[in-house]
Amino acid sequence: MKKIKEENILRGRIRGAYLTSLMSISMVLLLLGIIGLLMLNAKTLSVYVKENILFSLIIHEDVKEADIRKFQKTLDSFKYIKSTQYITKDEAAEILQEELGENFLETLGYNPLSPTINVYLNADYAIPDSIAKIEQFFLSHSDIVQEVSYQQNLVHIINENVRRISIILLVFSAALFVISISLLNNTIRLMIYSKRFIINTMKLVGATKSFIRKPFLVTGIIQGFISAIISIVGLAFIIYTTNKELEDIISLIDYRTIGLLFLLVLILGILLSVISTFFAVNKYLRIKSVNLYY
Repeated sequence: MKKIKEENILRGRIRGAYLTSLMSISMVLLLLGIIGLLMLNAKTLSVYVKENILFSLIIHEDVKEADIRKFQKTLDSFKYIKSTQYITKDEAAEILQEELGENFLETLGYNPLSPTINVYLNADYAIPDSIAKIEQFFLSHSDIVQEVSYQQNLVHIINENVRRISIILLVFSAALFVISISLLNNTIRLMIYSKRFIINTMKLVGATKSFIRKPFLVTGIIQGFISAIISIVGLAFIIYTTNKELEDIISLIDYRTIGLLFLLVLILGILLSVISTFFAVNKYLRIKSVNLYY
């Protein structure tokens, strides 16, 4: 009876150690998945910010609306322009009234605003040098445009911050990747360490190295697969929650990219578990029996 009780306690400890190892690997893979998600969406967020920089073309008041519409269609055909928005004098007055909270037309007696075409550039051209050339082009090649208006300081700040954040994110991701791999490796080494006497016993009865490794590697594959599935579920929940919060601003869901990320996490989970298990088992295959207690 006492022996059965001891066996049950031992089995419970083994299961507990296995579950702890499983959850540890899952957390590491989840961390790697979050790193991948940040890296994949860094470009998307950068493009979103750059393509929402407002670039306004103020039109001469004596230009007919038909000519303005024609000019807008010409703008839409340019490769560096993402989209345009034509705002008439009356629409501009309504927008300004909402911002001021009062009817300034009654005070002035007329509408001093000019029709405007708001231009949003493609991200590749939303940089100070390109914008300066585009500005000169509009002012020198069009009789319709009276003035080009945009916040030069904002453009410079956005581009500098995007560059700086990209470098910081790259360094941060590399550091987290190294830390994650170390944690995963240590977790598996501890699990193999608890079975070092079993490995030694198999050596003593004449089992070959490949025969000893095989069950551990199979366990590593299964453990890596299950851990990857757990981390993928957690990652899917994070993506869904984040996208729900940001859906009015930007979508982080690209099913092809997300599918590739999940596949990468799955492959990494299995591959890293197998590699770490292989080297950990090899260590105890080479070690002498007298050193197992240290």
